[in-house]
Amino acid sequence: MGSVRKASAWLGLVESSDDRYYDDEYPEGTETSGGETWATDPRVRVVSDAAEEKGRRIATITPDGFRDARSIGEMFRDGVPVIMNLTSMEPADAKRVVDFAAGLTFGLRGSIERVATRVFLLTPADTQIVSGESAGRANSGFFNQN
Repeated sequence: MGSVRKASAWLGLVESSDDRYYDDEYPEGTETSGGETWATDPRVRVVSDAAEEKGRRIATITPDGFRDARSIGEMFRDGVPVIMNLTSMEPADAKRVVDFAAGLTFGLRGSIERVATRVFLLTPADTQIVSGESAGRANSGFFNQN
């Protein structure tokens, strides 16, 4: 197919004869093979089931408003560490969500830690945070410029 024809097909001016981008093996709709419908929230991401079996799950939540605090609380209550990214929120709502998260972590004996500007990590009581920096770094290392 020529470049003009491809551009015309991309713009929808002509029918595309190139069907390699379409996968006809899957049925139309949002049903999985088991008949379940997929209900996903684009603001909540959790790793695969294999990680769940090993207890290595972390949820990343980017709330739009205070109404999304419930999903944060439900994930944390289930023992999943939660990373809250509040950068897309209004400052007043972000403060309310941080206050909610602080109460949530206090009530469930977890901890809250600021990772970056308006990004927080909520960890359950049985989770240990390990810092990436060495505590006993030698002063006479490679980067010592004395």
